Amino acid sequence: MLKVKVKTKDRNFSVPVPYALLTMISAILTSKRILRYVNKVIEKKGKHFKVPKIDRKDLRPLVHALSEQKGLVLVETRLKDGTEVTVRL
Repeated sequence: MLKVKVKTKDRNFSVPVPYALLTMISAILTSKRILRYVNKVIEKKGKHFKVPKIDRKDLRPLVHALSEQKGLVLVETRLKDGTEVTVRL
């Protein structure tokens, strides 16, 4: 489970993201329809960049490898206003 913790001056909260949800999101983001839509929006804005097609079967080993690395800190940031964000497996 991916755990996102956010600490501010006023509030602290944590958002757990199950690996099943992460797998579903990666499947949605790699769909042909979404990639076509994103590339159209980029084209409308006049940018000369295209999002490359990523195959779902290439992302599965990545999600599986992440699930084996419990406790690994992916992101840890602190802002000048005291806000802290931590993403941990």
